[in-house]
Amino acid sequence: MASFNSISTDKLAKLLGTEKAPVIIDVRDDDDFAADPYLVPASFHRSHAGVRQWAELYRGQHVVALCQHGGKLSEGVAAWMRHAGGTAEILEGGIDAWREAELPLVPVASLPNADPSGGSVWVTRSRPKIDRIACPWLIRRFIDPRATFLYVTAAEVEAVGERFGATPFDIEGVFWSHRGEDCTFDTMVKEFRLSFPALEHVARIVRAADTDRCDLEPEAAGLLAVSLGLSRMYSDDLEQLEAGMTLYDALYRWARDATQEKHDWVSHGGKGKRT
Repeated sequence: MASFNSISTDKLAKLLGTEKAPVIIDVRDDDDFAADPYLVPASFHRSHAGVRQWAELYRGQHVVALCQHGGKLSEGVAAWMRHAGGTAEILEGGIDAWREAELPLVPVASLPNADPSGGSVWVTRSRPKIDRIACPWLIRRFIDPRATFLYVTAAEVEAVGERFGATPFDIEGVFWSHRGEDCTFDTMVKEFRLSFPALEHVARIVRAADTDRCDLEPEAAGLLAVSLGLSRMYSDDLEQLEAGMTLYDALYRWARDATQEKHDWVSHGGKGKRT
């Protein structure tokens, strides 16, 4: 029987990719984590042993703690976090249940510097249009909610990355970039193994808009138009990114829940209606 303070894999999967997603903390012990180096999307790893010290960081937030089987480690951490003033649940069945449900898992080896603790730093060209907004959205919603993004002069992207410990993306000659007909967003979806059908649909739209092939997906021309409009509305790249987060939140929810919904004007009558 499910615990009162627990969340199912299906419900957690529904929250992923949305603003309402909880903070997801993987508290497996070091041996279990080393034997199974994968993360539930958007989660990060912290030692359960230090929960007394770090629980206060999540006061007032909704947290889901997970361990290997959904037992003592996640139960204990969630209890400590509630004691510290947070709203905390465990993932029913832990990462084992997530895997049994055949939901995507992110390989730790794919993370920048293979760091499972979160707080990654990324760098790309300034004045973003499509990929350079879509990719940060993807990372913050599905990989690392605490990620930082730096927008700099194109010629200095790699040098800034080297000096400031940032991972370059969406420039030529780096790992996180276009590959063949794929755009950088495609590369990230594949490398992080984010095989959510709705996200793969979004990836096709982003690819079509970003590579001037709007005929590939009906929504691509609209994404291109709105992205170019945002780039002219905002002179500050980070302000544009924040506005773009809402754009991609909406596109993802459409791809997940509303692709079959149609909209047309229908008269609801009134005094002037003809018979």
